[in-house]
Order: sequence, then structure tokens, then C-alpha cells
Amino acid sequence: MVTASKRRTLDDVCEFIVDCLHKTAPTQEEGYPSIRTPNVGRGRLILDGVYRVSEDTYQIWTQRAVPEQDDLIMAREAPPGNVAIIKNGHEVCLGQRTVHLRPDTKQVDPDFLCYYLLAPKQQGALLAGETGATAGHVNMADIRRLPVDGLPPLKVQQKAGKLLAAYDDLLANNARRIRLLEDSARLLYEEWFVRLRFPGHEHTPIHDGLPKGWQRKVLSDLCQAARETVHPNELEPDTPYIGLEHIPRLSITLRTWGRAEEVDSTKHRYQTDDILFGKIRPYFHKVGIALTDGITSSDAIVIRPAHDELLPLVLMTTSSDHFVAMASKTAREGSKMPRADWKLMQQFAVPLPPMPILKAFNVFITQVLDQLKALTFTNQKLQQARDLLLPRLMNGEIAV
Repeated sequence: MVTASKRRTLDDVCEFIVDCLHKTAPTQEEGYPSIRTPNVGRGRLILDGVYRVSEDTYQIWTQRAVPEQDDLIMAREAPPGNVAIIKNGHEVCLGQRTVHLRPDTKQVDPDFLCYYLLAPKQQGALLAGETGATAGHVNMADIRRLPVDGLPPLKVQQKAGKLLAAYDDLLANNARRIRLLEDSARLLYEEWFVRLRFPGHEHTPIHDGLPKGWQRKVLSDLCQAARETVHPNELEPDTPYIGLEHIPRLSITLRTWGRAEEVDSTKHRYQTDDILFGKIRPYFHKVGIALTDGITSSDAIVIRPAHDELLPLVLMTTSSDHFVAMASKTAREGSKMPRADWKLMQQFAVPLPPMPILKAFNVFITQVLDQLKALTFTNQKLQQARDLLLPRLMNGEIAV
């Protein structure tokens, strides 16, 4: 059983709780990760597509405190209350609307505190103090005075924290495997279809910029934009819903989604193996393959290959840097933000190889996609198991 201690607050069990600088850090291609609210997962940082800052910016943004191994970062909004622990020696700085916590390891285990703050009771207490008219927001005062009643002895915390962290270690390892698989697919596409270094290229003459036997096509020859609309209340409540917030940057694997019951306006249907392209601010590079049937935001273009044999080529083309750069450059200026223009996107030139080369490419990419799907569904099961275990460990229902 958990032995209750005297009434304490989160401020009492941390060496410090530091707010972020309330301004946007200048970013660049390389450098230190700048942790914004989308990078604060439930337990671990999400570094895919993270913004980066220079050494000088890092020094300025860490003047209040330098984030270290086993420190926690909390999102104050979008969504509020998410907490992640720094692992693997990552050197990061805080972006806007985040909070830096350093657990006092004489009182509390960092892993345990991370999951304790994610448990339903503590999340409820945090979010009960939300402010803000259009978005949930957690106040610094509410964070500091959050009750941490009934913390178990430190040794019990360490065992529970280690158990839950093992789930996140598996999740993180699978996420790394996903990134490596995506990189291998991206590199093969670049080698064969951009640099034209496909098998046998040494002996294939080039005519008018194309290898002999290849055809010059445009994207609309290979796929179309599906535009079937549906209202969520016409569907089963647990029908997958993918909004722009669910589409990761610079990743072709759509790993997370919400449910139809969470939205109430007309959406677009998509099918398994359709490609979703986030058209708002296309330079965010949000393009991925759907792993289920479902619905998506009207701010995403549903791209459907003309037939299955074209799926790998269409996916790798529409998710390539060249295509996203074109979509960004030709985006229409909306009232608030640029939107990708499908009429122009579908004119993108695509070299179509002879069937033997296309089939060889398909074999490799299909194997990659099969592994990406398996890893994604494995991670979803791990997350569900961890989330079921978390509250029971936190309230002492399960002894460790």
C-alpha cells in the first residue's frame, strides 16, 4: 500500500519550476532542439521535425536554467498538461508555452513524477484551473501549487517509474526504427528518381533528360484528389479522425489519430493507403500514408493513386523535399495563411520508369511500409497498455 506523506505541492518536490521566455526563438536548419508544445509528448519528447536554434540563441533561452537529463518539460497549452522527461542526453531549450521542472531526487523519482503528473487525478487538478477563451491554458501558479498528496516512498517510486519508463523506452526504440525505415525509403527514391541512378543506369542512354524507356508524366496521370465529404455524426464514434495536428512533420507514417466523436463539422473521407497532404502552410512538410479508413480535416488533400502499383511512387514523390518546396512556392495566399494549390501541384513532373524498375522499387517500398504499419500498431498497443497501467500504479492499486 502507498503510505501517504504530509501535504505537499509540486513546488515542494522540485528544485525549481521555471517558465519559458515569452517570445519566439529564431530558428535554423541545424542546432539545439527548441521544445515547443507539439514536441512535449506524454512521457517523452517528440523530436521529429523539431525546430532548432543556434548556439547564441540557446545560451539566451537557457539563461534561467539549462535543461538536463531527467528534467521535465510541461506544456502549458495545445494541449495543456502534457509532460515529458529529458532522456538520452538531449540538450534542448524551451519554446513558448512550456515549463521547465527539475525534480528534487531526494524526494521524488523523476520518471515517477513525470507519469504521476500524467495520471488522471493530477491532470484533472491541473486542467481544472485552465484559463483562456479559445485554448486551454495552465497557469504557473496552478502548476506550482498542484497537490502531490500520498506520494509513496522513494524506493517504490523508483520501481514504478522504471516499469513505466520501460514502455516508453520500447516506444522510443520503435520510433527510431520508423525514422530509419523512412530514411531508407527516401534515399532510394532520391537515388532512383531524382539522381536517376537506378539499377542499370550505367548502360541506359539519356534522351531529352529521361533515360531510354522512361515516360515523362505529371502527377495527375498517377493519382487524383479524393473529395468525398461526410459529417462525423453519420459515422461510428470511434472512426479514426486525422487533423493537421495528427500529421507529423517530415514523416510519412501517420501514427496517431483522434476519433470522429471529437469533431462536429464536415470532413473528408480517406481510405487505407490514401496519402494525406496538409495544405495549410505546406512548408511544414506534413505528408503521410493513412493506415486505416477514416476522416480528415478539410485542410488536408486526400491523394489517391490511380492503382496500387503507383502507390509507392506517388507517396515518395508527394512527400519529397522537391514536391513540398514546389507546393510551398506555388501556395495561394489565404486570408490568414498560405494554402497549397492542388491545381498546380498536380502538374508536377514525374518520371515513370519501365515496369521492371517500378516493380523493383515497389518491392522495397512495400516492405518498408509493411514494417512501418507493424511498428505503428505495436506502439499503439504499448501506449494503451501503459495508459491503463499508469493510473493503477499511481494510486497504489498495483504493488511494485
